[in-house]
Amino acid sequence: MQNTEEISGEDELIRLLLKRQSELNSLLEVTRAINKNISTPVLIQMLEVIMQNYLQVGRLRFLIEHEGTFVCISSYGGEEESAKMLYQACRKLNKARALTSLANQDDSILKKYNYFIPFYQKTKAIAFALIGDFNTTDEMLSNDLNFIQTLINVIVVALENKKLFRERMESERFKREMELAQEVQNMLIPIRLHKETAVEIGAKYFPHQNIGGDYFDFIRVNDDEFLWCVADVSGKGISAALLMANFQASLRAWAAVEDDLTNIVQRLNQIVVKNTKGERFITLFVAKYNEKTRKLNYINAGHNPSILYSRGNAIPLKLGTTMIGAFDELPFLNQGTEIVEPGSLIFNYTDGLMDYDIPVTKTWNESKLLNFVIGNGELSPDKFNQTLLDHLNLIVKGKPIDDITLLTLRIF
Repeated sequence: MQNTEEISGEDELIRLLLKRQSELNSLLEVTRAINKNISTPVLIQMLEVIMQNYLQVGRLRFLIEHEGTFVCISSYGGEEESAKMLYQACRKLNKARALTSLANQDDSILKKYNYFIPFYQKTKAIAFALIGDFNTTDEMLSNDLNFIQTLINVIVVALENKKLFRERMESERFKREMELAQEVQNMLIPIRLHKETAVEIGAKYFPHQNIGGDYFDFIRVNDDEFLWCVADVSGKGISAALLMANFQASLRAWAAVEDDLTNIVQRLNQIVVKNTKGERFITLFVAKYNEKTRKLNYINAGHNPSILYSRGNAIPLKLGTTMIGAFDELPFLNQGTEIVEPGSLIFNYTDGLMDYDIPVTKTWNESKLLNFVIGNGELSPDKFNQTLLDHLNLIVKGKPIDDITLLTLRIF
C-alpha cells in the first residue's frame, strides 16, 4: 500500500508534466501564428490570454522600442500608466540584464509589480515587461518565470523580425522609387540637343545622389524662333519626377500654340497648383528668341538669373515673377526683353552651382560668377561649361548639396 507522501509526489509529478505539456502547446500555437505572419495585435492578444488564463498573471505591462522611444503594446490589470511613466520607471533598472524581483522597490510604479524582465539586443534595450499580481506556488515559481521569459522573448524576436522586414521592404520600395524617378528624369533630360545654324548649345547635368529635380529643354518653335527652359522642382523621388514630366509636357504643348511667354507661365502656374495643391513648387527660367528680330523675351520665375554676355559685358536676367506652384495667381509677372548681338553667349544654370556643403560666399558667389562669364565669354559653350567646372574644382573644396545643370548658348 502506497503511503501519502508517495501519492503526493506522483500527483505533483503528473501536475508538472501536464503543465509542461501545456506550455509546449502554448509555445507551439504562438510559433504557428508567427509563421503565418499573423498581425501584431492578434499576437499580443494570444500573449495576454496565455498570461491571464494559464499563468495567472493579473497585471502585465509590455513595452517595446519603436523609432527611438518605447511604446506600451500590452497593458491589463490595475490602473493604467502612460508609456512615458512606465519607461522612466524601467530606466531606473537599467543595470538589470535579467529577470529581477521588485519586492524591495520604493518607486511608486515599480512597487505595484512583482518582477521586471528586460530584453536586450546586444547592448541595446529593445523591450521591457512588468509582471504583477502573479498567482503561483513556490514550487512552480521558477518554472513559470522561465516560461514567461521564453514566451515573451519569442514574441519580442518575432516583432523585431517584423520590424526588420518592414524596414527592408521600405528600403526596397524607396530604392525602386528612386530607380523609377531616375528613369523618368532620364527621359526628360535631352540625350542630345538640336543642331542649329543660328545657335550653338552646350549642356551638362549632374544629379545629386543619382536622382535630382533639375530639368532643361530646348524647343524649336518655328523656322524663326526657339525656346529654352531651365527649371528646378522642389523635392525628390518619383512624385517630383512625375511633376517635372507633366511640366515638360505642358510647356511643350503651350509653347506650340501660345506666342506670349507671360501667358505660358501663367498657364504653367495654374497646372502646377492644380496638380500639387500648393505642396510643391518649381523655379524656372524660360526664354524665347527670334532670329530675324534678334529679340530675346524671357521670364525668371524665382530662379537663379541667367547671364547674357556680349562684347566683354555681362548682365543677369532677373525680370520675371515668383516661383510657380506657390500661389493660385502669380502676384506679379514681368517679362524681360533684350536685343541679342551676334556672338552673344547666354549662360543658364540651377542653384546647385552656387550651393555647397561648406560656406563658400567669399570664394564663390553670383558676383564672382558674373566676373567668370566676362573673362570666359568668348569660349564655345562646351568649353565654357568645362572651364567653369574646372575652376570650381580649384577654388571650392566642398561638394554641391543639390543637382547642377549648366545650359550655355552661343547665338550667332
